[in-house]
Amino acid sequence: MALGVIVLSRISANEYAITPGGAQNVAPLISINGTSGSTSVHSGSLLLTDVSLSPVTWLNYLWFKATADAEFVPAKALVPAGVPVSQLDAQGFLEMAQSKDAAKVAALERLGYSVGATPDGALITAVGAKAPAEGSLSVADVVDEVNGKQISNSCGLIAAVHALAPGTRVELGVRKATIKRDGAIARGDSTPVAVTLGKAAHPSASNCPGVSGVSTSFLGVGLEDDVAYRFPMDISISTPNIGGPSAGLAMTLGIIDRLSGGHLVGNRKLAATGTMDPFGRVGDVGGVPQKTVAVSRAGAHIFLVPHEELGAAQKKAPAALKVTAVSTLDEAINRLEALGGTLTMANGTVESRTSKGLAP
Repeated sequence: MALGVIVLSRISANEYAITPGGAQNVAPLISINGTSGSTSVHSGSLLLTDVSLSPVTWLNYLWFKATADAEFVPAKALVPAGVPVSQLDAQGFLEMAQSKDAAKVAALERLGYSVGATPDGALITAVGAKAPAEGSLSVADVVDEVNGKQISNSCGLIAAVHALAPGTRVELGVRKATIKRDGAIARGDSTPVAVTLGKAAHPSASNCPGVSGVSTSFLGVGLEDDVAYRFPMDISISTPNIGGPSAGLAMTLGIIDRLSGGHLVGNRKLAATGTMDPFGRVGDVGGVPQKTVAVSRAGAHIFLVPHEELGAAQKKAPAALKVTAVSTLDEAINRLEALGGTLTMANGTVESRTSKGLAP
């Protein structure tokens, strides 16, 4: 029997179980230096919520099946096609790091601060199984040079290899990423990495400006533009062992609340989920039913969710939890100002519904 239990615990069902995670106040996670304004924490709370994502084996399958709030997701649905599930954690930590930057940009610019941005290379977001780049490049690496020529974004990398034939050896300048156990990402100086281009099974055209025709070779990586931001103050957000982009809205509102002396949230107990981009747009996230259960257990009274997830959240919300849909940062702020919240702008003025000419 013992041997059977061990065997069943190691046989994967090729699925993951999503279950309610935690809900914690985002304010103590945020540290701000370099501003003369008040960044105190009030008695209220804005909850950041997550889910637990667990690999399913034939041993724990029945246990998850008996859990009312569990949802099963195929492993292949969690990563892009052709990408090993083993990259899931690295991708999640990269998405969290990007989400933090976006939250800082959106929050500071909404308050009237100036944030600088400089293109900083091609960011590796995935590496295909058995791709030419496998073993040479990893998730969160940044390529900033191709054959001695500097590049500033993903299209720069695509343009540099687009016309090269399969079998061509290219030398990349790469800032290798180290993902620490708590999810923090550190990169060193650019170092040379040689990769031999493979033959594309399905040659395709690029959407990059100035790059025409199909490419017959490929690296086998997912790419995004890496951006270096210049913030007017030092803001750090501690999220040990939490991956993914879904805390973006909560972190953005948390930064604004801290820079407003806690007056945006006040003494209320709120929760929020949703991605955030640097332009203040709220995006869809997964696991909202499970997150609704988590914030309800934590005692939240209002839960801000993306518009796409309103119905899913309402189905799980008890009467004491009001679910409100938002699609932008401004919509979320309007909801909190309608509850009496205020925010302090970079010039020191206080914004509220009354100051905007709206009824209290």
